[in-house]
Amino acid sequence: MAAPVGTWRGGVLLTAGVSAEQQKRRARVRAPELIGRQWLNTGGEELKLADFRGKILVLDFWTFCCINCLHVLDELRPLEAEFAEEVVTVGVHSPKFEHEADPDALVAAVERYAVHHPVLDDPELTTWQNYAVKAWPTLVVVDPECYVVHVAAGEGHVEALRSVITEIIAEHEAKGTLHRGNGPYVPPEAPETTLRFPGKVIALPSGNLLVSDSANHSLVEFAADGETVVRRIGAGRRGRADGADAEFSEPAGLALLPQHVAEQVGYDVVVADTVNHLLRGVRLADGEVTTLAGTGEQWRDGADGGSALETPLTSPWDVAWWEPAGGVVIAMAGNHTLGLFDPVAGEVRRFAGTTVEGLRDGAAEEAFFAQPSGLADGGDRLWLADSETSALRWVEAAGDGFAVRTAVGTGLFDFGHADGPAEKALLQHPLGVAVLPDGSVAVCDTYNGAVRRYEPATGEVSTLATDVAEPSGAAVVDGELVVVASAAHRLERPVPPGVAARLVEGASQQVKRPATEIGSGAVELAVVFTPPPGTKLDERYGPSTRLEITSSPAELLVEGSGVGTDLTRRLVLAEGIEQGVLHVVAQAASCDDDPSVEHPACRLTRQDWGVPIKITAAGPERLPLVMGGLDAGA
Repeated sequence: MAAPVGTWRGGVLLTAGVSAEQQKRRARVRAPELIGRQWLNTGGEELKLADFRGKILVLDFWTFCCINCLHVLDELRPLEAEFAEEVVTVGVHSPKFEHEADPDALVAAVERYAVHHPVLDDPELTTWQNYAVKAWPTLVVVDPECYVVHVAAGEGHVEALRSVITEIIAEHEAKGTLHRGNGPYVPPEAPETTLRFPGKVIALPSGNLLVSDSANHSLVEFAADGETVVRRIGAGRRGRADGADAEFSEPAGLALLPQHVAEQVGYDVVVADTVNHLLRGVRLADGEVTTLAGTGEQWRDGADGGSALETPLTSPWDVAWWEPAGGVVIAMAGNHTLGLFDPVAGEVRRFAGTTVEGLRDGAAEEAFFAQPSGLADGGDRLWLADSETSALRWVEAAGDGFAVRTAVGTGLFDFGHADGPAEKALLQHPLGVAVLPDGSVAVCDTYNGAVRRYEPATGEVSTLATDVAEPSGAAVVDGELVVVASAAHRLERPVPPGVAARLVEGASQQVKRPATEIGSGAVELAVVFTPPPGTKLDERYGPSTRLEITSSPAELLVEGSGVGTDLTRRLVLAEGIEQGVLHVVAQAASCDDDPSVEHPACRLTRQDWGVPIKITAAGPERLPLVMGGLDAGA
């Protein structure tokens, strides 16, 4: 459909000759039915859209591999509590990877991430496509009469949702169409095990093992056998308290400091306290915990370097001391970068990456990552598991700086289980990595349930073990590989001494998400953003919006790549290229629109899209991406 004639302002299409009220009525769209394989968290009840009539329905399109989706789960918790009688949240799980389409894996993920609302299992992306979703995560608000009234992609939308929900409550309370009361959520029974979805493991100088017990919000020290509990560090509840009765929130990565550094700073282990967006320090002598870096708030924009306790972090997933960098490298999964923490100076800074999600090698400051989740010190190389690109990569010194290289992996949408030459080998969302005694690299190939081996000297990939339940971290102890079998809630030694690696012949797979068709030649990309009710774009200090576009392959875009302040961009696509990925990063700043307030509350909305596109002569000449609001040009 051709777009109507009009003017784009701040990403909103103002159609010529059509009033705002008329546009609002035209945008009133009946919500499609909710179709999937099964419902979770409903006590076995199958639900239909009509079951939510009278309630405000918030559909959260997510997939459990996606760090941005996990951020949204946490953002929604206070909103769900505030509007418990008026709003029902339904998670629509539309998987990216094959493993995520496994029903048992989804059940585990719902428990792992404490999802306390109904979840629709959408393995074929049926509901995803019916709602024209183009990104994980996407939130869709449906009013009590089952009409779509608001769409928001990405994270950081809580205040906008609060404003939208408040307006809907007032409107439908006046109409008599709002029905208050409990929703259909039925909590499942939670089994009790010593560990619950553990994340990472390290060997301690004593010979014991330290494990991040992520879903139990604590750390567990085991004897060398990996079964005998020596002590638990932390109270086992979500929180940020320091001290002997410390609190964590889904801790993951662990890094043991060199002894001379530990003696200077007064703690021995650095912990990536993922959901708290903090680094914590643990003194092994008495289990005392201190906060080392982060403010507790998630970084979204602005400076990301300086005093460690004054600099926001974003979902640190793993940490590793790496001597060439002179500090603790942080796998900053939340914004697709690597950070560097200096324990002695008490400072943190960006070490590598641009925040654009993708796979691009080269100088560290120009590299693209996609949810880096595992790190291992390999001496002159720092190995990393780059989960969303299903890649094994490394960082090395280069000239006066550092460079990023890729051993295995091709991009955001290709994965599988195949061994052989590295350029043809395939992984599926790896989360952990360890360096073996012979210098080869063990990869926790998480969504393949396997432990893989990469030999740097030959560039060959092989398989060491299979049938490991979501391996997420590993450590070498006395020459033997100890693996965190996260979904089995235990440590395992799946590679017996002297076992020979084997080769697995597998086919390449791609995500089920369909490519977006666009026309060849010139195309208008439009990011749709409507400031939430009661707010306006923050233009006090210049343009309030920012748009950055790159592509894979880079030669896909003849015109339109780069950074600008307009949320619309004319793209010219290269001839002869039939498909690729557009990497789009958009943000908009808005403030409360109350002239009586001297210092209005302001907030930043940001979204990253990796849009797979298919170029056809008959494709549309406009590509809308909704960051917040409704697309009036549809």
